[in-house]
Amino acid sequence: MSFYKDQVKLIRRLDPSLKKNFEVKFYPSYIALKYYRISHYLYKKGHFLLARLISNKARKKTGIEIHPGASIGKNLFIDHGFGVVIGETAVIGDNVLIYHGVTLGAVTNNKEKRHPTIGSNVMIGAGAKVLGNITIGDNVKIGANSVVVKSVPDSCVVAGIPGKVIKKL
Repeated sequence: MSFYKDQVKLIRRLDPSLKKNFEVKFYPSYIALKYYRISHYLYKKGHFLLARLISNKARKKTGIEIHPGASIGKNLFIDHGFGVVIGETAVIGDNVLIYHGVTLGAVTNNKEKRHPTIGSNVMIGAGAKVLGNITIGDNVKIGANSVVVKSVPDSCVVAGIPGKVIKKL
């Protein structure tokens, strides 16, 4: 299937406001991920400047900043999206839902893995900050405005500042 068709199917499942399939082309998530795919390809080939120029164009168009070095699995949906930041060494699994204002950021500027690894089937609520070289397990839900600085096991709900497991799923 094509990227566009995959995105239509995904967004149709996750966003009840979608009326016509063609609208997907105007979703910030679709636009940002389309640019990300190009910039990530170039980044992997060593064309770092060109990759950054393309990712900056996406950021200006959508308000979503995805570093071209980040690794993103299948079926990422960034709902609303404005203010989302995904750092260079972030790794995102499959079937992840990220709401607006989320940061997958670093807590150091050393040249090492600095950003989180997000498992599959994860939901990250609006305004949440997931910081550092930590791992968020599969089937995790992170509450809005939580600040997560420690790894989280599979199948949990995390909330608060700092983020704590409040429920096992």
